[in-house]
This record gives sequence, C-alpha cells and structure tokens, in this order.
Amino acid sequence: MKRLRASNVGIAIIYLVLIVWAIISLIPLYWVFTTSIQQPDEVAIMPPKLIPSVISRYLPLRLAGEKEAATALVDGALESYRLLFRKTQMNRWFLNSLLISISATAGILLLDSMAAFSFAKKEFPGRDFLFWVMVGTMTIPGQVLLVPMFMVVRELNVVNTPWAVLLPQLSMVFGVFLLKQFMLTIPSELIEAARIDGASEFGIYWRVMVPLAKPGLATLGILTFTSSWNSFLWPLIAIQKSEWFTLPVGLKMLQDQNLVNYGLLMAGAAVAAVPMIIVFLSFQQYFVKGLTLGGVKG
Repeated sequence: MKRLRASNVGIAIIYLVLIVWAIISLIPLYWVFTTSIQQPDEVAIMPPKLIPSVISRYLPLRLAGEKEAATALVDGALESYRLLFRKTQMNRWFLNSLLISISATAGILLLDSMAAFSFAKKEFPGRDFLFWVMVGTMTIPGQVLLVPMFMVVRELNVVNTPWAVLLPQLSMVFGVFLLKQFMLTIPSELIEAARIDGASEFGIYWRVMVPLAKPGLATLGILTFTSSWNSFLWPLIAIQKSEWFTLPVGLKMLQDQNLVNYGLLMAGAAVAAVPMIIVFLSFQQYFVKGLTLGGVKG
C-alpha cells in the first residue's frame, strides 16, 4: 500500500511539473495573441496588462446593457488586424507562404517516400554506401550552401519568383532517413504477397507502403511544413520583390517600418502562428507515433 501511494505521489508530481512547464512554454504564444487584441492605448502600458480589456470588460459591459461601449472595445481590439490587412501586403505574403509550404510538403513527401522505399526494401549495388553518403550531407551547414544554391537558381532564371524558394526545399535528406527507418518496420512479406498478386513496383509503393507509412509521412509532413513556413534566410536572399515575399520576410520588412507599433507586429506574428498550430493539432497523433515507431528498427 505504501509503495502504491508513493508511486501515485511520484506520478502526480511528474504531471504537475509537466503542466507547469507546458504553461511556461505557452506564455510567449499567449503574449503574442493578447497583445494583438489590446486597445491601441494599452499596448505600451507599463507594467503590461496580462488580460486585455476586450476579455476582462466586454462581458460586464454587455450585461450592464452598454452595447456601444462593448462594441467599441471589440473595434479597438481588432484595429491592429484591420491595419495589418488594409495597409500591408499581408494577404499576398500569407498566400505565398501557404502555396510554397504546401507545394514543398507535397513534393518532399512524394520524392522522399520513393527514395526511402528504395533504400528500405530494394536490393541494388552500392545501396548502403549511397544512403550513408546522403546522410553525410546533413552534416554540411546550411549557410555553406547559400551561395551555390543562389548560383543554381540564377542559372535557372527563377530568381525573384516562388520557384527560387520552392526548388531548393525539395531535397530533404532527413526525410529519406526518417521514412527509411519507418519503412524498415513494415514486414517485407506484405510486399512479396503484393508482388505475387501481380502488383507493379509502383503499385506496391502506392497501395502497400504509403498507407502503412502514414504515421511517418504525417511526421515528415509536419516537420516539412513548419520548416518551410518559418524559412527566412533563403527567401530573403532569393527574392527581392515585395509581392513575392514569404510571410517571415514580409514580417521582417513590416518590423523595420513599424518599430514601435507593437500591436501591428504582434497581429502579424499571430497570423503567422495560426497555420502551424492547426497543422500540428490536426496531425499530432501521427506525429508522436511516427517518431516512436521510426526508431524501432535500423
């Protein structure tokens, strides 16, 4: 009985620590969203307000019958967002980032899964050597590749276009490594059975490997989308036209032009954070499963 109580206390302490740590981790995100909906005269108040007026005062005003005052609170809370979408190219930057991130994610999932299938389930000369050479390229710092990549996109005549940002992102060696480790956990007998049934090699890949590798694909998709969405340095180098800026580059330009308008800057940061939150919450169950199963067999 004492051991059981001690075990329960230990588990409770662990959960308490995790909850506290989660709350601390969410404070920056909370600060971004709450600052973006503060009244214009509240943003620069010191000490800062932890709860915006639109949250703390709206319901009491509505219950008191002061509809106009409550409406004015909401209008003030949305002022930063109205300014963001009316006075900047936020719509265009958001669409650019969304199209590039979705295209990069789809391309990497297709190309890396094909390569991973070959490395995991195919036999050909130099397979292991070629795989480890590819993995070895992950040790090269990304900054070293900036000049060669720029020379390539310049020769392709795609500088200042979305292709300059998209094409270099389609080569993701980590994705091949992750999916190969995951596909190694899939029994080869399933492939042999499909081959006996007359399935082509592409049919085996598409109808057998891809459905069974969904957790690994979801994990890679989340990592790829997040990486592409947050990419800043390469889009800054490859694109100089504001109409083709991605969201991180556009927010940097916005910051340079509005150093003291914290409400506007936080509104932009909140808009940028929403897609990543949605993607992660939608695929988190596959994300955890993919990370755990991918390291079982190597």
